[in-house]
Amino acid sequence: MGKLHDQALLKYASYWQGNWQSAARSFNVTNPANGEIIGTVADATAADAKKAVAAADTAQADWAARPAAERAKLLMRWQQLMLEHQDDLGLLLTLEQGKPLAEAKGEIAYGASYLEWFAEEAKRVYGDTIPAKSSDQRIIVLKQPVGVVAAITPWNFPNAMIARKAAAALAAGCTFVVKPAQLTPLSALAMAELADRAGIPAGVFNVVVSTDAKAIGKVLTEDPRVAKFSFTGSTNIGKQLAKQCADTVKRVSLELGGNAPFIVFDDADLDAAIDGLMASKFRNAGQTCVCTNRILVQDRVLDAFTEKLQQAIGKLKLGNGTDDKVDIGPLISDEACDKVDELLQQATENGAKVHCGGKRQAADSLFYLPTLVTGVNNDMALAQQEIFGPVAAIQSFNDEAEAIKLANATEFGLAAYFYSRDIGRIWRAAEGLHYGMVGVNEGMISNPVAPFGGVKQSGYGREGSKYGLADYMDIKYLCLGGLDK
Repeated sequence: MGKLHDQALLKYASYWQGNWQSAARSFNVTNPANGEIIGTVADATAADAKKAVAAADTAQADWAARPAAERAKLLMRWQQLMLEHQDDLGLLLTLEQGKPLAEAKGEIAYGASYLEWFAEEAKRVYGDTIPAKSSDQRIIVLKQPVGVVAAITPWNFPNAMIARKAAAALAAGCTFVVKPAQLTPLSALAMAELADRAGIPAGVFNVVVSTDAKAIGKVLTEDPRVAKFSFTGSTNIGKQLAKQCADTVKRVSLELGGNAPFIVFDDADLDAAIDGLMASKFRNAGQTCVCTNRILVQDRVLDAFTEKLQQAIGKLKLGNGTDDKVDIGPLISDEACDKVDELLQQATENGAKVHCGGKRQAADSLFYLPTLVTGVNNDMALAQQEIFGPVAAIQSFNDEAEAIKLANATEFGLAAYFYSRDIGRIWRAAEGLHYGMVGVNEGMISNPVAPFGGVKQSGYGREGSKYGLADYMDIKYLCLGGLDK
């Protein structure tokens, strides 16, 4: 931490009502690359979460009443501060999450891009007028902020997931309370520090850090003062949180698990497909919700593609994210490594073959070797569960219809990818894949101007793009009568 240029970015307590809040208990935040303690953070309680919600509720009316242009200026200032402190924020993110420093800095820029996008969109929230059925009436449609927004965000993108939600909420005129993952709270607290410096008023952006995820989640989903709840994480937890929101009929958006297929047709540019796959599969050590999970390769190019992929995997450098030229950092925990081991063991016991990797770098480390496994089929857990690790699992298919059938044979529907140079096939596949997002000859699809979200059990709602404000705004219909008297 001594390497940070701005030591004031290091905060070790929750933030609400514009103040840093102490707690009776604390917990340690560790670096997954070496197990070192990088900070000790105050452990908030459910009572504290209620105070944060109260702060947001108190600030709501004033924030909603401010002109959109004023909210936009504050968001832009926040964005500028994030970019000015990109090096420090990136280093902090790497130390608590593990991803390579270049990736971490990229995440900071990505998160800041949502602040910029929604600052601009705040000024473009348009209502409507509708022709009335009689001359003495006028019909007007207004869009207004829903109110207090609560969110729970994951550890794999501790900056960007908060920025993506908070930017839309604040732009719409909503106040915001977030519980970040207990594994990566320091990035969220640094964002709060910069929000304060940007001039965002007390109570508008609040962070509750706690190890008691269940208790905090109960407050954020059940408190009637919260109008909307947003969650990014596993499908099972998302289902439970959505149930908890039902009694107060909150508006809910969920970005849940994925099982992304990556299809390589026999007419694909194989070198381009390898590049796209490496970006999609191995970014953040495979710990992304839109990460490729199943690689489907047409029979005719299976051997050539597998050979090229093994060569590309062999060039990856595993190591501490702060070291030079590292491509892959550690997994987040022992449990994450154990899950990858279990999935691989089940697959190999049922006929799959590991070509490289397949184990931790050392027995006591969280570094998992980049892995290539072939002979996978859709019945294996490796193909049906999110791997969340650096494992490239290949299965083959015969024709286009089989590829689409295999790709859709999952309860999830977040992201899918395919490579082809046949324009007819491109349209057929793009329309036939039951996913919220499809990368066509492209392995990196996240972009603030595009709608991010899934279908089926991958959730509902969209983040980013011109559609991203919809979940944070109510539509109000005004009927003006008696105008001809």
